[in-house]
Amino acid sequence: MNTQDFELKEYANERQWAVSSAFPVLMRKVYVWMTMALVITGITAYGVATSPAILQMIYGNPVVMWVLVIAELALVFGVSAAINRISLTTATLLFILYSVINGAMLSSIFLVYTASSIATVFFITAGTFGAMALVGYTTKTDLSSMGKILFMALIGLIIATIVNLFIKSSGLDLILSYVGVLIFVGLTAWDSQKIKQMMLQAPDASESMQKYALLGALTLYLDFINLFIYLLRIFGRRD
Repeated sequence: MNTQDFELKEYANERQWAVSSAFPVLMRKVYVWMTMALVITGITAYGVATSPAILQMIYGNPVVMWVLVIAELALVFGVSAAINRISLTTATLLFILYSVINGAMLSSIFLVYTASSIATVFFITAGTFGAMALVGYTTKTDLSSMGKILFMALIGLIIATIVNLFIKSSGLDLILSYVGVLIFVGLTAWDSQKIKQMMLQAPDASESMQKYALLGALTLYLDFINLFIYLLRIFGRRD
């Protein structure tokens, strides 16, 4: 083996070590950030639900409601679009802010459903999410084609949900809930595989790669929240 071949082999070994050491660090951050966001959302939702003044401010004023909805959309699309231009600290703070706002918006579930059924559905969601995330992480099958179909189905679900706001069909609402569960069960597996593949290609655990791990956490957080909401609409018991 000449000197050049030896150097190339050493470089390949060093790069493999760098990738293998960065991957578990980044994947751990994905799930730590996702869990952090879920905890913040849960605490915020319960805190708002037990404060009549805050509830009145949010749900008694359409302007405040619309501001929160627009703020949620702006934060999700803004963080995703500007992830390369903002710092990791800024991105993390915006993620936390989104978790708080989403918690405030979800506080109404405590007024509609019993606390025991919310807890039960949360554990059902956690088990389902965990199983599908594991499937996406471990499967050797490429889920890209399934992801495209699920994304189109999600667009159809959004359109059908908007239409049902006007026709107010309880039957259609239940059907859409089941469809929503199926879509987000599939998206959880797809996103899990996509995030794994992206983190496997990370050359290191630098700030730029940690920001992409944060985006992965945001994606899985949204999958979990939506899956929880649709399962709650099916299995939640009302007061």
